[in-house]
Amino acid sequence: MAQGTIKDFDEQTRTGSLLMEDHAEIRIDRSSIGDEAIRTLRIGQRVKFDLEEKDGERLARDLRIVTFE
Repeated sequence: MAQGTIKDFDEQTRTGSLLMEDHAEIRIDRSSIGDEAIRTLRIGQRVKFDLEEKDGERLARDLRIVTFE
């Protein structure tokens, strides 16, 4: 799984973007969020995710919040 940081997120539309460590921007849409318990994502929050290529665009899939235990 790749990791990145939330760049922006709109709670109403459940869309936004994140930045990977190489500064590539990846789109988030409502189908990106793998955990139904996630209601919002905060700017700067660390996440892990799978990448999907769709119509020439990279999308996040199965997005999860990174937690430190």
